[in-house]
Order: sequence, then C-alpha cells, then structure tokens
Amino acid sequence: MAKNKNKEISAALFEKIKPLLPVAQPSPKGGRPRLDDELALNGILFVLRTGIPWEELPQELGFGSGMTCWRRLRDWQAAGAWHRLHRVLLAELRGADQLDLSRASLDGASVPSLRGARIQVPTPRTEANLAANATSSQIARASR
Repeated sequence: MAKNKNKEISAALFEKIKPLLPVAQPSPKGGRPRLDDELALNGILFVLRTGIPWEELPQELGFGSGMTCWRRLRDWQAAGAWHRLHRVLLAELRGADQLDLSRASLDGASVPSLRGARIQVPTPRTEANLAANATSSQIARASR
C-alpha cells in the first residue's frame, strides 16, 4: 500500500477496525486486484465528512473511485460491519475519556413500537364536558 498523507483514520485505529470488516473472497474469474480496505474506508469517510458526491471523490487522494467506495460501503452495511465498527469506536473513545455525552440525544422515532396493546382500554375523560359536540349532539337535527 502506498503512503497516503490524506488519511481520514490512523493506521493504528485501522488495525483495530480491520477484524470487523468482512473478508472478501477473490473472484474465480480473476480481474483487477481489489482496492485495499484501508484505502476504501478512508475514501468512504472522506465522502461522508465532506458531503461531496461519490463520483467526485478526487483520484489524487488515492482512495480509489467513488463508485468503488460506495459499493464497499453498501457491502459492509449489508454485512453489519458499520454497527460493529460504531461499537468499537465508542469503546475506544470511552476508554480514552473522549466521549462527551453532554451533547447526546435520544430519539424514540428510531425505536420500533409494539403494534397494538393486548387490552383495549378507553381513554379516560379529564373532566365532564357539556359543550355541544359536532359529531353527536343532544339537540335534535332538523330535517331537510
């Protein structure tokens, strides 16, 4: 692997991440050698950090093409590698006392809810309401 000064992650951190990535089987048809996982990961992180389109990933950085990085991201996501990687990075930050939870937020929208209750309980009224109701009124309706 060529030396790349534009790395998004250090070599030491990649050594901790490497076992979490799925091992690629070489194609029986042969073909072009596979881009190194470290370069692909750096390319993915560069695109995600900068927000540039995948096809505009600069070749000068040496991270491969944007499409290669996008495919690697897709494959790793399908294999569950990003979830494992996230847990390792959180543990790393926690161990270095670099995890700042003062800015953390929790969103219930990302947690699936149970579909329906076992016992249907009517909603209790908070107080008696004698105001006229548009759907059912005690006043007789006029006939047309």
